[in-house]
Amino acid sequence: MRVLVAGSRGLIGTALVSALREAGHEVRRLVRGSGEYTWDPPSGRIDEAALKGVDGVVNLCGTPLVGRWSAARKQMIADSRIEPTEVLAEAVAEHRIPVLLNASGVHYYGDGGDAERDETAPRGEGFLAHLCEAWEAATAPAARAGARVVYLRTGLVLSRRGGLLGPLKPLFKLGLGGRIGSGRQYQAWISEQDEVGAIRFLLEHESVAGPVNLVGPEPVTNAEFTKALGRALHRPAPWWAPAAALKLALGEAADELALSSVRAVPSVLRRAGYRFTHSTVDEAMAAAR
Repeated sequence: MRVLVAGSRGLIGTALVSALREAGHEVRRLVRGSGEYTWDPPSGRIDEAALKGVDGVVNLCGTPLVGRWSAARKQMIADSRIEPTEVLAEAVAEHRIPVLLNASGVHYYGDGGDAERDETAPRGEGFLAHLCEAWEAATAPAARAGARVVYLRTGLVLSRRGGLLGPLKPLFKLGLGGRIGSGRQYQAWISEQDEVGAIRFLLEHESVAGPVNLVGPEPVTNAEFTKALGRALHRPAPWWAPAAALKLALGEAADELALSSVRAVPSVLRRAGYRFTHSTVDEAMAAAR
């Protein structure tokens, strides 16, 4: 396949480009500034040469969510996702590209407590839930033109190269790890290998469209997640970060990123026949340590 990847400089993008090329696919990287193929989403400009003969587009654009959310920060988070998606969806429609895989997140479901959330679950509440809804809706031009559009509702990606575990591993190695808040909130995780493997799988499986939860098959609570990371690093994790302290430091972001409970399950992937490399959080942690 000839695949165009936007957001190729991020954690998932770099791994995906490498894996696709190793598998024999031709990959074109769409970047801002100088690079193989350039674009400027705010102006709607995109290098036409990037789109010629392309079999599929993967859009992974989006600025990180970490940090306190001011009104300006929220706007930046939204713009970094919705503007690029609109530009790519229009390009996919114009050039009749058959498939668009577009990033999204499991925060679409909001805080669901202990209830499992598969791809048929409704949108939840909160900034991130509404953002994911708008992000996915921005692909509409591609869908109207007949493209197969897949929403990659990704959980916490566990990677040895950084991401969520980047700042956590040094703390845990010093014996300073611990649960967050009550620890009862569910966290939907996925190993980097399965994140990339699932995206490759979805590029090639023409029967799958719509939302797909990119999460491991066994969601765990924050307390279980914390213990698994401690086991992987052979360190105790006795500490506790109170919810009140997190809210004081991060405000709304603490509620939605650290304290909300998302028990997402990969129903579509399992029905389609995807085989996970890492089926448990312990396996994923061991691969990422």
